[in-house]
Amino acid sequence: MPAFDRPALSAQLEKGIAALSLTLAQAQVEKLLDYLALLAKWNAVYNLTAVRDPAQMVVQHLLDSLAAMPAFTGATRVLDVGSGGGLPGMVLAIWAQEAAPAMRVDMIDTVHKKTAFLTQVKAELGLGNVTVHTGRVEALQVAQPYDVITSRAFADLSDFVNWAGHLLAPGGRFIAMKGVAASEETDRLPTAWRVEKKQPLHVPDLDAERHLVFIARAGE
Repeated sequence: MPAFDRPALSAQLEKGIAALSLTLAQAQVEKLLDYLALLAKWNAVYNLTAVRDPAQMVVQHLLDSLAAMPAFTGATRVLDVGSGGGLPGMVLAIWAQEAAPAMRVDMIDTVHKKTAFLTQVKAELGLGNVTVHTGRVEALQVAQPYDVITSRAFADLSDFVNWAGHLLAPGGRFIAMKGVAASEETDRLPTAWRVEKKQPLHVPDLDAERHLVFIARAGE
């Protein structure tokens, strides 16, 4: 595995953040690098991501997630479904500590080793705005529904809304992070749901398509 060159990765991350026109405090940049270091360390044993090179992790994981951050402005309760190694949920939580202090980010995954990792990241980085759930999203019950439910390459959009729809607050929306614009998937959406918009994302140094798909209830 390539070495974790923190100064070089910090410079790469800060350049990408500037290209995204985001403003992060230095403490948030450091937390993102701490998270990346934990991801790289645990990945050697638990295979949390297929990306092994920390420099590629900056692009494909951190900047890819950060590019979507403005879409979450105003949300206070967010659920990241199939969070895996914490993308985008952990990046969102680190960003929100400064940018949106009222936001709470829940993450759920069926794989215990992944939620064990997320719990460790929460503890080591002092992320009091994070809650981690282990299990299937269709079985999750919470006292207060979410105003945004997100996922990154988790499932077909129809499955996503069918499995997690019971957790969405009135007036809430799904924000799915997809590669291509997912036209075939949006065409198959159940009639109870509608596509609000599709938003292309530009991720610095990433030569691949990225889109956000916003989905709301048909009557709202």
